[in-house]
Amino acid sequence: MSTTMLADVWIYLLPLLGFWAVYVGSKARTQKKNIAALNEAIETGMTEPASLHPVINTNRCLGCGSCVAACPEQAGHNVLGLIAGKSTLVGPSFCIGHGACAAACPQEAITLVFGTAKRGVDIPQVKPDFESNVPGLFIAGELGGMGLIRNAIIQGCQALESICKLDGIGQGDRLDLVIIGAGPAGFAASLGALKHKLRFVTVEQDSLGGTVANFPRGKLVMTAPVEIPLLGKVNFRETTKEKLLEFWQAAEKKTGLEINYRERVEKIERTAEGFRVKTDCKTYESRAVLLSLGRRGTPRKLGVAGEEQTKVVYKLIDPQEYRGKKVLVVGGGDSALEAATSIASEPGTRVAISYRSEAFSRAKQKNRQIVEEAASAGRLQVLMSSQVKKITADQVEISQGDQTLMLENDAVIVCAGGILPTPFLRDCGILVETKHGTP
Repeated sequence: MSTTMLADVWIYLLPLLGFWAVYVGSKARTQKKNIAALNEAIETGMTEPASLHPVINTNRCLGCGSCVAACPEQAGHNVLGLIAGKSTLVGPSFCIGHGACAAACPQEAITLVFGTAKRGVDIPQVKPDFESNVPGLFIAGELGGMGLIRNAIIQGCQALESICKLDGIGQGDRLDLVIIGAGPAGFAASLGALKHKLRFVTVEQDSLGGTVANFPRGKLVMTAPVEIPLLGKVNFRETTKEKLLEFWQAAEKKTGLEINYRERVEKIERTAEGFRVKTDCKTYESRAVLLSLGRRGTPRKLGVAGEEQTKVVYKLIDPQEYRGKKVLVVGGGDSALEAATSIASEPGTRVAISYRSEAFSRAKQKNRQIVEEAASAGRLQVLMSSQVKKITADQVEISQGDQTLMLENDAVIVCAGGILPTPFLRDCGILVETKHGTP
C-alpha cells in the first residue's frame, strides 16, 4: 500500500478511533457512577423498593439501556444503570413502580414484582386482565398493590375494558357493574363505564379521591401524563393534592358522573347471574364488580399501652392544627416523612420521628432530603432504630438500642400503612398471597 493510500486511511480512521475512545471512556465513567450508586445503597441500607419494582434476567438482558432511558424517575438520581453490560437496579429506594422499564425492554428480560425476600407484601390474586380468582370480580389500584396514582388510573381503565368483554354485559334487568371506591382507579373506571354506556353504580364510603383525599394538605402528587376516558390526555406532571381533587371534581360535574358518597359496602355474594352487593343503604344485583379500594382504610396500629387515647391519630390532614405542640410521628414511609416535615415547619412545634429500621428505605429521595435538612436545622429530631413502648397523657416512652427515651408529647401520628382487608376479601372468595419478590 502506498504512502498516499495509508495517509488517506488514517484520515478516516483517526476520527473513528477518537469517537470510539470517547464512547468507551463515557461508558466507563457511567459504569463507575452506577457501581458507586449501588454501593451507597447497600452501605446506607437503602435496598428495599417501596412498591412494584423490576427484577432483571441477566441471561436475557442485552445491555441496550432501553430500560434506563424509559424510567421516569431516572432524572436527578440513578434508579437503573448498566454494570458489566447488564441492567441493574442500582437505586432500589428510588423506584416507585412506574413499570415503564419492563414495557421498554426489547428482550422481555424484566419482570415486575412485589415485595422482596426480606419484606413480604400481601396482594390479592389477580390475572393480567385484573380479574380475581372469582370470575366476574375485578381488582384495580392500590388494593392490588398499585399505589402510584398514574398506574392506578391506567389499571382502572384496563380493568373496565376487560369487564366490557364479559358475557352478559348489557343483558337482563341487573346492573352491568358495581364499582366500589372512587379513588384514582375507581374514578377512571367510572368514567370508562360512562363512556361505554354501561349500567353501573359507583359507591364510595368517604369522598372523591379515596386515599388521595386523605393526603396531607399541599402534598405533591402525579408524576407523568395519563389518558383518562372522556377527558383525554391529562398533562399533570407534579401538582398538589388540592389541585388534583379540584380537577376531578370539575370532571365529575362536566361529565355528569354520579357517585354514591357515604355509602359503605358490607357484603358481596355470588349469585347465579353475577353478584349481589349489599351496602349500608341498598342492595344491587350486578353482572360484575370492580374493587378499587385503598389499603389504608384499616390503619396498622402500634399495639402499645396508651394507644387508645384521642391524641393518637393515623393520618395527617392539616399541619396547622399542631402549631405550638410537641408531636411524635411514627413510621418510615413517605406519609410519615411528609407529616413530620410539614408539622416541623409550623411555628412553635417540637417534632420527632421514630422509625424501627436504620434507614428510610421506603421513602422517596426528595422526602429523605427534606428530613435531613429539617434535622440539620434543628426543627426535627430523627430517632432511627427506635420503637414506641408506651404512650401516656403527656409523654411517650421510646426504646432506642440500650436507651429508654421519655419525650414530652401532646400528639402522636402513626403512619405505619394500612392493613389489607383480608377478612373481607376472603369472605368474597378472593385468594390473598404474600409476595416475596414475585409477580
